[in-house]
Amino acid sequence: MSASMPANRIGFEHMNLAQLKIMQEVITLAVFVPFAVFYRGQEIRMNYLYAGLCPMGAVYFIFKA
Repeated sequence: MSASMPANRIGFEHMNLAQLKIMQEVITLAVFVPFAVFYRGQEIRMNYLYAGLCPMGAVYFIFKA
């Protein structure tokens, strides 16, 4: 196996590396934010919501072919 091979070979057959990376970041935030809010008791501020729109914009542009 090559060190540069993506971990998800099945996903790499259908999406390019940039798309997989953006998806990874969005999924990570989707898991981490509820954990931080409900388990750790962190409050959501407006600047966090605005920052969350940036990865959503990246998803739109990276999948727009």
